[in-house]
Amino acid sequence: ANPKFSTKMADEISYSAKYFDDEHEYRHVILPKSIAKQVPKDRLMSEEEWRRIGVMQSRGWVHYMHHKPEPHILLFRRRRTDGPTA
Repeated sequence: ANPKFSTKMADEISYSAKYFDDEHEYRHVILPKSIAKQVPKDRLMSEEEWRRIGVMQSRGWVHYMHHKPEPHILLFRRRRTDGPTA
């Protein structure tokens, strides 16, 4: 267990609605500043890392981009599975 993580912190994480393009579904996750301090600035996070800081979502999501103006917002995507892609 991560001593820096608490259930209260996890309750403060916000999740956007999903949005889509032809190939992927996307969402962004807004972290409280106390958790955002744990996000590496020089690389993307593995699933194990983002789960460790309290982000909870189903399997298959990938942290794919930093939003430099707002580093407390994590951007995620996963390949769509709801039909053929063009």
